[in-house]
Amino acid sequence: MRKILALPRGGKRAGRDKKGEGEMEVEQILVIVEIPKGGRNKYEYDEGLGRFRLDRMLFSSVHYPSDYGYVEGTLAEDGDALDAMVVVGEATFPGCAIWAKPVGLFKMWDEKGLDHKVLCVPVGDPQWNWVEDVADVPEHLLLEIEHFFSIYKDLEMKKTRVAGWEEAARAWEVIEESQEAYAKENG
Repeated sequence: MRKILALPRGGKRAGRDKKGEGEMEVEQILVIVEIPKGGRNKYEYDEGLGRFRLDRMLFSSVHYPSDYGYVEGTLAEDGDALDAMVVVGEATFPGCAIWAKPVGLFKMWDEKGLDHKVLCVPVGDPQWNWVEDVADVPEHLLLEIEHFFSIYKDLEMKKTRVAGWEEAARAWEVIEESQEAYAKENG
């Protein structure tokens, strides 16, 4: 059995739960949305301000293909919280907390180095919660996401490199590693 994977800023245990869905239990994480699907504004949570702030508008004429945020209580290879994408039918808003099921892992690099992104589906959305692994996600959506992350920083004169998708099991490994790194860093 996996550990609870995220701690909110208040320190109470949360973020990973097993929630009864009829006969089936769903493993899930809590994703905090920074950038809604369809947006070009890049919002980030600012610890010092205690709120979300506009970091920049994307320089390229592209938009985020899913809600985009992070798994709270994690520390990824790039020194930030672990990035997460949540496939949604309707965009949410910055600061929205979504109980989500990890279904895959997107592997890419940017100017900071390796930059994993966990692909999730919202457990409360019947249009998506049936997805169990990245192989269940429509292929064209996966291609859109790959294309977005391969070009979204081009006009900033920053290069990215994408390496494609890995299965849900690998996503859980990266989540757990990031949670352990966070716990070590924040003792």
